[in-house]
Amino acid sequence: MSLNMKALNPYQLVLVVIISLAGFSQLPILAQVGVGTLPPDGANVLFDGTKESLYENWVYWEGPRFATTMPIKWEIQDDPVDKGTVMNSNDLAAAGGKYGAADIVTKEKYRDFRLHVEFLIAAPGGNSGVYLQNRYEIQILDGDSTKHGMAAIINETESPYQVYHGVGKWNAYDVVFRAARFKDGKRTEKAMTTVYFNGKKVHVNQAITKVWGGPNSGLDGGNDDGMGITDTPGGIKLQAEGHPVLYRNIWIEALELDKPDTDF
Repeated sequence: MSLNMKALNPYQLVLVVIISLAGFSQLPILAQVGVGTLPPDGANVLFDGTKESLYENWVYWEGPRFATTMPIKWEIQDDPVDKGTVMNSNDLAAAGGKYGAADIVTKEKYRDFRLHVEFLIAAPGGNSGVYLQNRYEIQILDGDSTKHGMAAIINETESPYQVYHGVGKWNAYDVVFRAARFKDGKRTEKAMTTVYFNGKKVHVNQAITKVWGGPNSGLDGGNDDGMGITDTPGGIKLQAEGHPVLYRNIWIEALELDKPDTDF
């Protein structure tokens, strides 16, 4: 992965200058997974901390429970840990855990991709979620280590809760996702993903059976109890659940994965 100088934070820029002055002929290769991972050349930065990038790349998902209006009302605020600004998923329309009322989704739709998302839960019990193709949820839920809990492919894998950094600290998901495959309108291969959580590989080539949570959850959630997956691309969705869960440094790289292998 090449180094994107424009995406470096001040600390990283200082590090590059020090190493360069010390006589090294090449720039350092930064970690490719975990908190602080930079987008590779060619990746699409979906959120860079600014309201402009939020409005440019995201819209509300207008599902069955949609209960607000544009423009997006997720607030941009100061990063509580580092310099810069972040967005807060605590949309009032979703108060009381009404997922689907004020979720945001990318305007762009995707099939296969590499995704990086950083999140911080600001208060105990904080709840949100990252949806791949607006279908398959990687859970964000403080205090839950079950199959419905933190970093689980919801209801399909165990939670690697021990990797979670805890309330008030930044966490990162790094994902490679391969969309379901179809022939003659019928699903022949399930969606598949590999996930790193805070730099540790926690799910490898995990097949995903269905969309959980019903029609308010995402695309195809109301089709045959979530089993009726369709052959349509979907956006990256972030869930509003009425909790102060913060997001920053979100980027995506479109891929073409011919073989059913997402390991990286």
